[in-house]
Amino acid sequence: MSASSAFNDEKGGSSSVGEPEYGHDPASGGIFSSDYKRHDDLKEMLDSNKDSLKLEAMKRIVAMIARGKNASDLFPAVVKNVACKNIEVKKLVYVYLVRYAEEQQDLALLSISTFQRGLKDPNQLIRASALRVLSSIRVTIIVPIMMLAIKEAASDMSPYVRKTAAHAIPKLYSLDPEQKDQLIEVIEKLLADKTTLVAGSVVMAFEEVCPERIDLIHKNYRKLCNLLIDVEEWGQVVIINMLTRYARTQFLNPNINESLLEEGGGDKTFYGSDDDEDEDEEEKEKKVEAVMAKRKPYVMDPDHRLLLRNTKPLLQSRNAAVVMAVAQLYFHLAPKAEVGVIAKALVRLLRSHSEVQYVVLQNVATMTIKRRGMFEPYLKSFYIRSTDPTQIKILKLEVLTNLANETNISTILREFQTYIKSMDKDFVAATIQAIGRCATNIGEVRDTCLNGLVQLLSNRDELVVAESVVVIKKLLQMQPEKHSDIIKHMAKLTDNIQVPMARASILWLIGEYCEHVPKIAPDVLRKMAKSFTNEEDIVKLQILNLAAKLYLTNSKQTKLLTQYVLNLAKYDQNYDIRDRARFIRQLIVPTEKSGALSKYAKKLFLALKPAPVLESPFKDRDHFQLGSLSHLLNAKAGGYQELPDWPEAAPDPSVRNVEVKESVPEWTKCSSREKRKEKKVEKPFYSDSEGESGPTESADSESYSSGSESGSGSGESGSGSESEESEEASESGEEEDEKEKKMKKKKDFKKPVQESESEQSSEEEERKRARKSKQRKSDSESESEDEQSDSESSESESEDSESEVEVKKKKKTMESKAPPKPVKKDNKKEKKEMSLLDLDDFEPAPSPQVTPVNAFLSNSLVTDLEGLSLSDSVLSPTATSPCSGLKSYELLHRITGEGLSVEYCFSRQPFGADGNMVAVQMQFTNSAAADAKNLHMEDVKLQSGMRVKEFLEIELLPAGESATAVMGIDFCDSTQAANFQLCTHTRKFFVSIQPPVGELMKPFFMTENEFKKEQGQLMGMNEITEKLTLDEKCRNEHAIVQKVATAANLSRVPCGSDKECSPPLPPPFLLPAHRFAGKTVTSGSLVLVTVATKEEGGAQLTVNCEKMVIGTMLVKDILLALTQ
Repeated sequence: MSASSAFNDEKGGSSSVGEPEYGHDPASGGIFSSDYKRHDDLKEMLDSNKDSLKLEAMKRIVAMIARGKNASDLFPAVVKNVACKNIEVKKLVYVYLVRYAEEQQDLALLSISTFQRGLKDPNQLIRASALRVLSSIRVTIIVPIMMLAIKEAASDMSPYVRKTAAHAIPKLYSLDPEQKDQLIEVIEKLLADKTTLVAGSVVMAFEEVCPERIDLIHKNYRKLCNLLIDVEEWGQVVIINMLTRYARTQFLNPNINESLLEEGGGDKTFYGSDDDEDEDEEEKEKKVEAVMAKRKPYVMDPDHRLLLRNTKPLLQSRNAAVVMAVAQLYFHLAPKAEVGVIAKALVRLLRSHSEVQYVVLQNVATMTIKRRGMFEPYLKSFYIRSTDPTQIKILKLEVLTNLANETNISTILREFQTYIKSMDKDFVAATIQAIGRCATNIGEVRDTCLNGLVQLLSNRDELVVAESVVVIKKLLQMQPEKHSDIIKHMAKLTDNIQVPMARASILWLIGEYCEHVPKIAPDVLRKMAKSFTNEEDIVKLQILNLAAKLYLTNSKQTKLLTQYVLNLAKYDQNYDIRDRARFIRQLIVPTEKSGALSKYAKKLFLALKPAPVLESPFKDRDHFQLGSLSHLLNAKAGGYQELPDWPEAAPDPSVRNVEVKESVPEWTKCSSREKRKEKKVEKPFYSDSEGESGPTESADSESYSSGSESGSGSGESGSGSESEESEEASESGEEEDEKEKKMKKKKDFKKPVQESESEQSSEEEERKRARKSKQRKSDSESESEDEQSDSESSESESEDSESEVEVKKKKKTMESKAPPKPVKKDNKKEKKEMSLLDLDDFEPAPSPQVTPVNAFLSNSLVTDLEGLSLSDSVLSPTATSPCSGLKSYELLHRITGEGLSVEYCFSRQPFGADGNMVAVQMQFTNSAAADAKNLHMEDVKLQSGMRVKEFLEIELLPAGESATAVMGIDFCDSTQAANFQLCTHTRKFFVSIQPPVGELMKPFFMTENEFKKEQGQLMGMNEITEKLTLDEKCRNEHAIVQKVATAANLSRVPCGSDKECSPPLPPPFLLPAHRFAGKTVTSGSLVLVTVATKEEGGAQLTVNCEKMVIGTMLVKDILLALTQ
């Protein structure tokens, strides 16, 4: 049969598996299955001598497999072609064999010598495929052959083959677990591999075979952290999950001090009476002292910071699983102040398919219980759409309920009102339960919710009414005496409501609070006795309870009714009801036989019952690792590994140090290393007020000088790994190009030969300056110094071999630059001033003469640069302003404070080592006749996430004297007040400090180009624009800058006025735009403000900020400042 006819037969479907086929004999005409003839054409093609026919046959066979059809009967014909010379055919044969080798083991074993030859093939794809087939033949007899093949493949030149070897390891382990020790050796070897292709697969093998062998990870930890960004997405998820568990065993809990405070500080006397409180006061103080003694200053391990920093960019991954993995890592490992970054990424995932939404919302619901503040800015993202599936609606409801607090409850309840009108009954029921939970959690809205639910009782839909009754019953238990009207109203509903749970709830309420409705209760029992036999079991049990309670409180009216109900129950079909009736009869109707219990019947039935606590079903789920199947199911799934507890004391960090095998001569590397160390020691550049994370970050920079050598720089040997190359490419590639272009421009215009040496040195310095500005940028984005070591290592050798003298000289020039100096015509000076600006903004001067700097700079820029000092303080002119010039607020009036008055202002200075805190300067004045002693703070009450560093106790404040103190408050980027008691030796005063939104930010220096770039990324919902008319006195540049700076702690972006910076434009565009930049103190979110002035006092205010709430509030404050 020719190939073409065979092909047509196949197309006609004659050979498809098990499909009926019309007989070719015209007489038969019947339908039958022609198993004996099936695939004959394909078998012929596979037996032919032509490679083209074999290839065609294999393509069709693989296509059949892809469509889910069974092609196992072709195994003998296919396996013969395993030795085919044609590589294309060979690849497809291996694809087929991987699929069917397990089913047809005997036939596969016959070709085992061919597979072994395939392992030596020059083509890497064939080698990998041969190994894949070999590991798919699950017969214990070939375990030694598989073991040998895996060991050889682990040393293969091709990373793809090594990856396949890693995939084969779990297969061999499941076939023969006794091979574990040998496999661990292979895993150890592959873990040391530097290619991104292998990393994910070998970590997966590690997780399957020996997850307890954490010692294998130590040496490879830093390398895995650095490779992570380049590994394929599947590998990223596996590595992140493994590193999460690793970090939980190797590093200390970054929130240790907060968790200690929660344990010792507090809500212990929640149910206690006032009398107990006085007695327990001393004990409580002792406990708090003990807790404070336990607290140790926390210093984050540089390797812990490395992991957090290298996973953060993956929050922008296109793969939802990667984003989820990073989110759970941050939730389980990051300091509380830094966890917020994951919220935005998770909210982004809510735009995906409903399956992804379901998983993400399950995790968000768990997170919102512990870290509510994280998702509060994104409240609207959890509003429910009518197109959402029911499961997602219910999860979003859960999140909204968890996020409800005093400030947003009105908005949330308005949303809930519209949800009740939905056609989806399950969703409506869940909404009513959510209203009930909001009412129990937030006392202020309890009455409002109750009234709303009572109105729902008149709804036409029985399910809505029933669910409302159940929720009202729970709410009424909190304060029943106030709501006897509602109980009466509900008693009337027994005639209409048929839903068993609702009827049972009403009967329980009437029975429990029968003294509040003494006239109605017996009548309800009379009606229920009539319909007793037709009721559901749950209702019958409540009728029995009601009868017993009424018999005990009002036996005159209800004695006969109770006996009647008990007699009915005595012969009920359900044994629960028969037993309950017998038990109640013995308990409440005393006879000679009844025991001692009947005396206590009243206490048993009418005991005070605590109100039910309506809790989230996600409350205890966080003991499962987020993002895992166990967390989703809320039950331990097979293969789940528990998240270890944090260690009490930090294990030795030196286990992660790697000995570097240098391919370059030892002495050169050593000298450059030492030099780098010296540089770090000599110039603590921004070390105190580094990044967002405050003490953790600065601790990194101190301890990383030792760690970074063995960290990202030298975690790999001298041959240079992919991670180094990729980092170099991303960090230094673009900057180097720009620098070279700029230098070429400069050389074109200033190239007299005699100046060449000074030219070179100034270029050197300019390059260093650019590198420093880059560090400054990375610092402000909370990246610690090990990245600096990376960028340094990627600089050229000539720079590495600088002499120490040059280093010192550089340091001197840096110091001498701090005070502002008049501009000289010296060439070097010129370039230094220039490098602070973005050179792209300016046209190169056409003549070789040196142009004075002022020709380029706007007046505002000169004033900005005058305040620019390169010391350890925060980089901004406003940072050094004295508190006297800032707005003061009254904390305690002298009349209230009995002669002691306290004022406070936000000093806008960095607060100690903690960059996340706002410094608050307090001025104490004692106008009383007596001295004030022991001024201190107590009983600090804060919203979740906020922290306070108390001011030092003022032991004595003499009469008529004043004193100042500074405290730090981490407001967690919210304007919620910090409440505390201000105590003297005799009195306590309740006070609170509420920040204006403008004080929640710190200045951030950026060039105009950077500003425009960042502004372009913060569009849409992150941009708020308002038009305004400027006040008469506020129309000049100086006044606008002053007003904005007063309203918000922002720094001016240099080159503020467009008309001074750019060439002349047509008349309408001549008016300038003033730009200001800053970052929120806690999360480091950018805040960009633009005031664009127009003709006749008109202006447009634009605020771009990631945090929409902060942006909205800031617009109001600045509008007020500019228009008053």
